[in-house]
Amino acid sequence: MSRAVEHNEAQQRFEWTEDGQLSVLEYELRDGVMVITHTEVPAAVGGRGIAADLAQAALDTARLRGWRVRPLCSYVAGYIQRKAQYQDLLA
Repeated sequence: MSRAVEHNEAQQRFEWTEDGQLSVLEYELRDGVMVITHTEVPAAVGGRGIAADLAQAALDTARLRGWRVRPLCSYVAGYIQRKAQYQDLLA
């Protein structure tokens, strides 16, 4: 299931709310590099693919904007390792 994840540019994060629980993927933009610092999905809504959808939204946005990606977040680093189509984005 793919979600319409929101890109909150003012707070440099991607967001999804499910069952009243906010999930986020946070990043910092540094000289054209999206440094992904943290992904958080509350346990109450875990196991539903939310983190994957947040990662996909962030990486697709990076590609569209011509940004490179540096995943400091271990979840996103693993996601990119499993998804060959995003490996070319690595900075």
